[in-house]
Amino acid sequence: MPRDDWQPKRRLEKGYFNSLNQIMQYLVDLIKDEDNPFTIVKLLKFAFNNPVFKRHAYETAKRMVTMLFVSNATSWRHAARKSSKGKIIYKALINELKDPVIGGAFNDQVQRNAGIIQTLPLNISEKVTDYIAKESLKGRRASDIAKEIQLMFPGNTRAKATLIARTEVSKTTTALTRSRAENLGMMWYEWRTSEDERVRKSHDHMHSALINWNNPANPEKLIGESKPNNSYHAGEIYNCRCYPAPLTDIDDVSWPHKVFIGGKIITMSKAKFQKIM
Repeated sequence: MPRDDWQPKRRLEKGYFNSLNQIMQYLVDLIKDEDNPFTIVKLLKFAFNNPVFKRHAYETAKRMVTMLFVSNATSWRHAARKSSKGKIIYKALINELKDPVIGGAFNDQVQRNAGIIQTLPLNISEKVTDYIAKESLKGRRASDIAKEIQLMFPGNTRAKATLIARTEVSKTTTALTRSRAENLGMMWYEWRTSEDERVRKSHDHMHSALINWNNPANPEKLIGESKPNNSYHAGEIYNCRCYPAPLTDIDDVSWPHKVFIGGKIITMSKAKFQKIM
């Protein structure tokens, strides 16, 4: 299959970034005329507790997850055209909204992303409070601290929006792919990277390896990094552009092939892999 079929669409990531950036701009505008740093903290906490802000966060998250849900379904339809299980996949897509597993996965992703957005003002206020305390100990004037916070705010919030958009679009895509795959009994996927110079060394090592959904890998540990993360699937870690391509048919990949099993990556023949599918 063409690699683009399973890769998260960057236009959806850009759209989510734009929505997050608008929310961040609202927070920037909220504090831009304040010369008291403690008032800045108070305003940010007000935004966190504001029902209107929470409702907007939920709608923003729901819109993003819905677009990914539809895009992911398109990937599955493309896979069905070339898979021996095409009819099964099509039938599952038609009936999936009635399925509590798929519906639950959709709602979980909406709630998770809404929570991330809703807590942004609180997280920022905590960082601002720490900054105020540190600068106050130096004997600096409150108005100067407030001005400095306002100068830092736009750049920091834009960077935060970029990180959230990239990370959450990938994580949500992986979650939706996984729920559909498991619902179809397709327990293996191929780990794919974006195949460019920005790919982490640990993820490049994972590229093209077959992974079982019940057995996530620890890419950093596999290459001997001193501070590995916990185990995770493609696309599930911060700033990751990798993605899972479900093995809808055993001939989706060439054989022999890389397989992650028993805590390591080995090259396995088709016959041996069929025994563990």
